[in-house]
Amino acid sequence: MQTKRNGNFIALILLLCSVLGLEALAESSRLKPATPDYRLTFPLDYGAHEDFRIEWWYITGWLETEDHKPLGFQVTFFRYATDLNHDNPSRFAAKHLIIAHLALSDPAVGQLMHRERTVREGFGFAYAKHGDTDVKLDDWTLMRRPDGHYQVEMQDDDFGLRLTLAPTQSVMLQDQSGFSRKGPKPGQASYYYSEPHLSVTGTVFRNGKPVAVTGRAWLDHEWSTAYLDPDADGWDWFGANLDDGSALMAFQIRAKQGGKVWAYAALRDASGNMTLFDPEQVDFTPVRTWRSPHTDAVYPVEMRTRTGDIEWHLVPLLDDQELDARQSTATVYWEGAVTLHRNGRPAGRGYLELTGYAKPLSLE
Repeated sequence: MQTKRNGNFIALILLLCSVLGLEALAESSRLKPATPDYRLTFPLDYGAHEDFRIEWWYITGWLETEDHKPLGFQVTFFRYATDLNHDNPSRFAAKHLIIAHLALSDPAVGQLMHRERTVREGFGFAYAKHGDTDVKLDDWTLMRRPDGHYQVEMQDDDFGLRLTLAPTQSVMLQDQSGFSRKGPKPGQASYYYSEPHLSVTGTVFRNGKPVAVTGRAWLDHEWSTAYLDPDADGWDWFGANLDDGSALMAFQIRAKQGGKVWAYAALRDASGNMTLFDPEQVDFTPVRTWRSPHTDAVYPVEMRTRTGDIEWHLVPLLDDQELDARQSTATVYWEGAVTLHRNGRPAGRGYLELTGYAKPLSLE
């Protein structure tokens, strides 16, 4: 199948990246690094940035069915610049790959349902367009409409989503006005903005049957060329829509020898006031681990996270939310719906991402 062949192709690319080293590739590439002097502008920066190696549009959220059953969902579209055929005039040249992940967390099923696809860009079947969010992989699509609402259409044989996501708050520029550091060195950075508290309406399809849903979601759009430190092992990240209208994002990049390479957090209140936290103010402490029966990886699925003087307790909707994406991004990671508690009381809902636990992660 074409999807499997292309999945093997990107796995080879990522293996080469790991062997050759990120810094050497960045120096020899035509692709741009993220620098702090750039200022994000919209709607232009909603769209694709082909001068950077990797880019993703990432949506996670909590849904509720008409009978008040909770569901978690994840939608991710990646654009990956191979940099192998830049001067090749052929329309068949694999200059960019479009990758997509679809996942649904349903406690009634007891484990994550997920699908992945990979296609080389071109011929109108797969693309990531400039100027505004418009990404397509076969019949899977994510686009931003003229009214500012996002439309997601992703269906597979046994489950799928058709969702409309409406912004209720302004764009949240991460770190230094959208310049997001991922390590101590200048090149270890990305451009990064979020859209928290998206209001969701639509339909979830399970075994061909439509189920009406409503909910809240979080959108991240990030692009870069090379930003992981060579000593990095993986990362722990979460984004959460808090019950009081605040939005919280935090991550740490773990070091191979223990400790952390970098960390960051941002808390924006309902009025739009931002509090940023430096690496030494952010800590992730495992509370409980879960061993995957699929890959034998051990994940800290229940966490305590400190941001300054505030401690958050993250509890998963269900333990088995591991996503095996070895056919597309050559990775296995845990990506799951979690509830947040503060001082023992429910505080909000979000998504926790845990990478590098199945094997050390190399990403560019």
